[in-house]
Amino acid sequence: MPALIKTDYTAEVTFIGSVTNDDRTALMAEVLERVDLGFAGIAGSVHAGENRASCSRVTTQYPKGTEIRNVRQLSILSEEELAAIGAAMGVERPDPARIGASLVIRGIPDFTHVPPSSRLQNAAGTTLTIDMENQPCHFPGKSLEMDHPGLGRGFKAAAEDRRGVTAWVERPGPLAVGDVLTLHVPGQRGWAP
Repeated sequence: MPALIKTDYTAEVTFIGSVTNDDRTALMAEVLERVDLGFAGIAGSVHAGENRASCSRVTTQYPKGTEIRNVRQLSILSEEELAAIGAAMGVERPDPARIGASLVIRGIPDFTHVPPSSRLQNAAGTTLTIDMENQPCHFPGKSLEMDHPGLGRGFKAAAEDRRGVTAWVERPGPLAVGDVLTLHVPGQRGWAP
């Protein structure tokens, strides 16, 4: 019996970006049409690497700076939730490059809440494993402020439950704008302690 179940849900890749500068105020991804993903993610990205230093998000497990597996190689958002963030901020559509997005996809409803360990796979077999919901932070707001003076600080609240997910590369390969990704979910019931 397979541990992952292929669903009827698919998504089109509408944006690929790579943040190569660690300047959190000017947070800006380089826009790409295509990328060859390796086991470390997007080569040259500040989030690339098979391992990383732990950050404030996991201080209940590890002291800050502890070497851990990098399950934050990619930040994936949905077009639908990006539009909702923009509406809540009072802007048409926040620029995903200013949010530090690695990918933006279109077509999977309530994308931020797909189950952890779900996979997104394209026709070439390139496969991304979803770690968990990406918690909103204030850095994208500082960057968005450059495009939308006075409104960027509203990003964190607007992105609550809409910030997308973090993911890592399970099977390397090519990925391009326009690719269709199929969602595979774990074959287990929701946790009910």
